[in-house]
Amino acid sequence: MGRDTIADIITSIRNADMDKKGTVRIASTNITENIVKILLREGFIENVRKHQEHNKYFLVSTLRHRRTNKGGYRTILKRISRPGLRIYSNYQRIPKILGGMGVVILSTSRGIMTDREARLAKIGGEILLYIW
Repeated sequence: MGRDTIADIITSIRNADMDKKGTVRIASTNITENIVKILLREGFIENVRKHQEHNKYFLVSTLRHRRTNKGGYRTILKRISRPGLRIYSNYQRIPKILGGMGVVILSTSRGIMTDREARLAKIGGEILLYIW
């Protein structure tokens, strides 16, 4: 059985965010690199660098912590489509998270992109995760 790299990213970021750690180390694949680029562009991550260790590549990301009303730091990541249940949507039915404040990451025929980019390009795809 294969590994679910997207779930690994979400778990790593969520755990580091809850422990208020500054950096996260994620295994580097094409999917993880594209998702981390989107997180960097949307402002959930401050910076990313590629690190090699024993012929394996890792992405070392610096998290941007956000304060909540209760004094904590939280970035919510929720996995939608998973290996056992794939969720697809056309561009007209892509959900808006928090009225457009959150981000939906989709895997489309043109690569991994956000909900806004998919609506502009008028293409749908597999809904990977929500971030807010």
